[in-house]
Amino acid sequence: MQALRLWTLLATYAVAVGQNQGQKNQECPKLNAQMPEFQKKTVHIKDPGRVEEIICGLIKGGAAKLQIITDFDMTLSRFSYNGKRCPTCHNIIDNSKLITEDCRKKLLQLKETYYAIEIDPGLTIEEKYPYMVEWYNKSHALLIDQGLQKDKFAEVVRESDVMLKEGYENFFDKLSEHNIPVFIFSAGIGDILEEVIHQAGVYHSNVKVVSNFMDFDENGILKGFKGELIHVYNKHDGALKNTEYFKQLKDNSNIILLGDSQGDLSMADGVANVEHILKIGYLNDKVDELLEKYMDTYDIVLVKDESLEVANSILQKIL
Repeated sequence: MQALRLWTLLATYAVAVGQNQGQKNQECPKLNAQMPEFQKKTVHIKDPGRVEEIICGLIKGGAAKLQIITDFDMTLSRFSYNGKRCPTCHNIIDNSKLITEDCRKKLLQLKETYYAIEIDPGLTIEEKYPYMVEWYNKSHALLIDQGLQKDKFAEVVRESDVMLKEGYENFFDKLSEHNIPVFIFSAGIGDILEEVIHQAGVYHSNVKVVSNFMDFDENGILKGFKGELIHVYNKHDGALKNTEYFKQLKDNSNIILLGDSQGDLSMADGVANVEHILKIGYLNDKVDELLEKYMDTYDIVLVKDESLEVANSILQKIL
């Protein structure tokens, strides 16, 4: 009788273990077998096993624990379309009819000088840092001299070639539907960024934008920029200044971070209680020189990928 009882207990346990294992296997998808988006040639992963573990943790945490921290230019927006470069938030202004040809030439000269430094694989972030400050301060001073009118920005964005990445509606709408906090941390121009996502119909209430916002006089003319400068390599400092925002999300300990530069890796530094963080990096330029470095620092690297397919496939499993 005892043997029968023991056998029954063992059988029950075995079934329970089998069910749990089946549930675990279902919850923790294999990148190769169950997530075809990861088979694209654009996807590069140094340690697939570790990425599976992180995604498993994100899935188990569900919507209640998730938050998104993302860059904007060339991360949520496209780097290029049909072989033509797409503009950043700064470029939208640079290319617009709001500025003179002389100013446009000066801005282009600055871009040609400093962008090469920004993506130079031979320089450290510390070495690049002062040049980025110079670039932004000189560019912003030129824009202030132009006396830009705030009420022209909507038209300028409409007429620009800016494009969000393929799958952006699904990305933003799904996150909004499940009320997942989205922190857009951009070294671009906040007023233009907000106009872009507003016109795209995805500036939902769960989205917070931290960026370089313009300061206008009573007539709506640009007179300066608010707060401290955010550039591509000081996002660590900006993240720490937003600790109050992250404190309000103390239960959102699982993070999907999206960026396109080494500077974006520090965007989550203001989060005190990180449980699982998945870092997805878009590599758009100087691929041969930078791929190894990106694969060492980002969990998933997307090379010349103009879509949000990978992020959306992960959200599909979590939400």
